[in-house]
Amino acid sequence: MITIVGIRFKRAGKIYYFDPAGFEDLQTDEWVIVKTSRGTEAGRVVIAPTQVADEEIRTTLKFVRRRADWRDLTEMERLKLKTPEALATARAKVREHGLKMKPISAEYNFDGSRLTIYFTADNRVDFRVLVRDLSKTLKTRIELRQVGDRDEAKLLDGIGKCSLRQCCSTWLTGRFPRVSIRTAKRQDLPLAPSEISGNCGKLLCCLTFEDDQYKEIKGELPEIGTEITSARGTGEVVEINIVKEVAIIEWENGRELEVSAAAFRELAERR
Repeated sequence: MITIVGIRFKRAGKIYYFDPAGFEDLQTDEWVIVKTSRGTEAGRVVIAPTQVADEEIRTTLKFVRRRADWRDLTEMERLKLKTPEALATARAKVREHGLKMKPISAEYNFDGSRLTIYFTADNRVDFRVLVRDLSKTLKTRIELRQVGDRDEAKLLDGIGKCSLRQCCSTWLTGRFPRVSIRTAKRQDLPLAPSEISGNCGKLLCCLTFEDDQYKEIKGELPEIGTEITSARGTGEVVEINIVKEVAIIEWENGRELEVSAAAFRELAERR
């Protein structure tokens, strides 16, 4: 068995695993200082030290160097306050160099030795001269990262159509889910882009969250237009309500009746 601790560096970011190396008493929400491939970073503990089987760890774990103290947290806040000014400088330099790119967000690393600037662009951009200029102006190492529409929405945050903060900015980690227009059709949603697209302009990620349930319920209900024969006479399925899990049947006399998916399931089992 090996002891690991899960650490996250960004809100709604990927969890990375480290060897607690003598800090087995770490608690969730504590800040620690670790060494990463990008240098020294500060991260928040999201999974307290726990033991896992050796075969579950396929790489050599880096060590937790120490707990973050009040001086570290103060410096992190100071650098965070400097970020808007650094981003404004980056935007001004982009205009000065006439580059077709849009800086959207910036962040300093733990000790301020590196500033990462995220940007969007329609095509690849040669920003080598810009990097040198920014490094000289801001007196730190500059790293530019091009991101897509979904990553832009995640970085900028915002309110979704549900009136809540975006899932990608609050809890959705790792890769974005694959969403297709068939998912919206299966859920009988209007296919107007403005109705089924998020702030990123792409199909809403949340369309995938209940899709399996829609598939299951629709599999138990007859399709619209299906003829139903019973002791009541002959009827036709005129509507499917997935939320209520019912099919609405219109009988020959014009009356409508809701029949649950459970009733259709029981009938199928009897047959």
